[in-house]
Amino acid sequence: MQTKIALITGASRGLGKSSALHLAERGTDVIITYNTNREEAGKVVSKIEAMGRKAAALQLDMNDLHSYDNFILQVSGLLKEKWNTDKFDFLINNAGFGATIPFAQATEADFDRLLNVHFKGVYFLTQKAILIMNDNGRIVNISSGTTRFSNPGYSMYASMKGAIEVFTKYLAKELGPRRITVNVLAPGGIETDFNNAFIRNNAQVKGFIASQTALGRIGEANDIGAIIAFLCSSDSYWINGQRIEASGGINL
Repeated sequence: MQTKIALITGASRGLGKSSALHLAERGTDVIITYNTNREEAGKVVSKIEAMGRKAAALQLDMNDLHSYDNFILQVSGLLKEKWNTDKFDFLINNAGFGATIPFAQATEADFDRLLNVHFKGVYFLTQKAILIMNDNGRIVNISSGTTRFSNPGYSMYASMKGAIEVFTKYLAKELGPRRITVNVLAPGGIETDFNNAFIRNNAQVKGFIASQTALGRIGEANDIGAIIAFLCSSDSYWINGQRIEASGGINL
């Protein structure tokens, strides 16, 4: 059986790193991207290679849409050089950043950056990436629990993620003839570096989120990475066009 290859954006840490490691544990080779943290990306690659899988890291700034054509060329060259192929199998659109911005203080610059990274960039990177994806592949987009429940300061961020959820359904329909499934995963509160480690560094916030969660604790990166790996597996083939919330049962 031919080895599957995943491309995961924003995987030098957090959810992307966890999904890369879980996929590697299941026998998948991985290409990860990083924006600025080349050293941490290298550590992820080393961990994957220590499992006996192939891995590589490429730099990608999701805010720079003009760089996407060159990035896809780099991916193509890497696939040929390292795997002797011209296609990959799984795309995980994970890269992003957090920003708690009250509506009254929001600026157009804030809006444009969130739009580029969390929606417009995902839309057009996916458009280019599917040209070098195998049929019968998997696309997993990352959303947020805040599209279902409202947290003050997340109006822009959650709006972009809401757009991703609609986009996911349309993409699933249009890629159906190629048997590429497309799903969107919506995490609840997760203890990572996201949004300047806002949850991790705030015991009061952690306690509140845990109190609102049926399973009684805050989420961890591995809670999400394992689900992403499952959504890329052959066992998930009949799940398509779905919003899957992974939050431990928050705000039920």
